[in-house]
Amino acid sequence: MRLVAALVGVIVILMSPAPADAAPTHRTFQVARTPGVDITVPAAVNLGAGLAGGTLTGQLGPVQVTDFRGPVNPNLWVSTVSASVFVAGAGGPQRTIASDRVSYWSGPVVRSSGGGVLVPGQPTAAQAVTLAVAREAFRKTAGNGNNTVQWAPTIRVAIPAGVVAGTYRGTVTHSVA
Repeated sequence: MRLVAALVGVIVILMSPAPADAAPTHRTFQVARTPGVDITVPAAVNLGAGLAGGTLTGQLGPVQVTDFRGPVNPNLWVSTVSASVFVAGAGGPQRTIASDRVSYWSGPVVRSSGGGVLVPGQPTAAQAVTLAVAREAFRKTAGNGNNTVQWAPTIRVAIPAGVVAGTYRGTVTHSVA
């Protein structure tokens, strides 16, 4: 199988109020290219501010898989997603949010071209999964030819009651094989 990995750069959880125009100060983005299949993701997302013990929800922006393999039959692929821990400053017990507190749902197809059967991993918030382990985000189960699919996943972070205020950074990784 071919693997293309892309990282949604920095997801910032602000535990204290910040100006509306505040932007992440650190960005991370990596892409490993495999001929024929590609995945693109936003470089960085700021989820805004939340309170300790509360929940913070926001969209990551468009994720897109593009399959250029042409008439090879079948052109099937699976996109997976995982997350790192979210850390403020140097980390530690009161400055870390574990990845099992981060939930994800892919939502439906936002845009597609070409043929094939495209199946979201979690079509609605009711099917959200934690990112403590890698999860299926989207799948192409049938079809051939050149095609693209785009979805706009949502992240929900259950902020622990015991964390201190600060800017929390973590990475959500999407891959396709």
